Amino acid sequence: MRYAIGVEYDGHGFHGWQKLGKAEADGPGSIQAALEQALSRVAAHPVATTCSGRTDAGVHARCQVVHFDTDAVRAPRAWMLGTTAHLPPAVCVTWCQPVPDDFSARFSARARHYRYSILNRQVRPALQRQYLSWELRPLNADAMHRAAQALLGEQDFSAFRTVQCQAKHARRDLQRISVVRQGDEVVIEVQANAFLHHMVRNIVGSLLEVGAGTQPEAWIGELLAGRDRTLAGPTAPAAGLVFLGPLYPPEWQLPADVTLR
Repeated sequence: MRYAIGVEYDGHGFHGWQKLGKAEADGPGSIQAALEQALSRVAAHPVATTCSGRTDAGVHARCQVVHFDTDAVRAPRAWMLGTTAHLPPAVCVTWCQPVPDDFSARFSARARHYRYSILNRQVRPALQRQYLSWELRPLNADAMHRAAQALLGEQDFSAFRTVQCQAKHARRDLQRISVVRQGDEVVIEVQANAFLHHMVRNIVGSLLEVGAGTQPEAWIGELLAGRDRTLAGPTAPAAGLVFLGPLYPPEWQLPADVTLR
């Protein structure tokens, strides 16, 4: 039987989503390892998981979608509550449902979306600091939004790709990007069919230079066309990034938060 689950986590203190093998015991572990250990206890046999998209160290998730296979007979509620009971406090399973055997948390997804939150004031955050980046320089969110629209469509995002990225190519379809100010916070939301390693954080790092006035709005489009990572802005910190979740076609009948409208 195959199940899909929604997993919420605070990435602070973890090495990221992906299981680290022998290195897992040398320090803070991975979210995948913690989840597989908890699922295996409920199933009473080893359970392997596949996620919709890996997240880096320090990155959070509102709804990471995961699938796993098992012969154990448990109600979805038992998978959800039983697994959460065996997870560290920073991780929980928010829903569970059976899915067809051809469902893949990774390959069935048609889009992924992220939110990056920046506290834009003179003083660093005390509350919610693990979920916020901090920028002292005053930011023009409207200029950042206008500049970001140059990234829309299917493009080569080599300028925003880390050198450690293992993807076969840098072409991605960026479907939506917005930058808005909400009081002292500047919030960037971005949706694409898939993302390169550090792609969102590298885009944010460049948009910050536009928002601070050190680069013109046209610079973002020029970076994209130039495909040279060394000319773009720095990688923004992980703390402000939340993986909101993947999006699937309606025929999979998953919860509304992860279903394309």
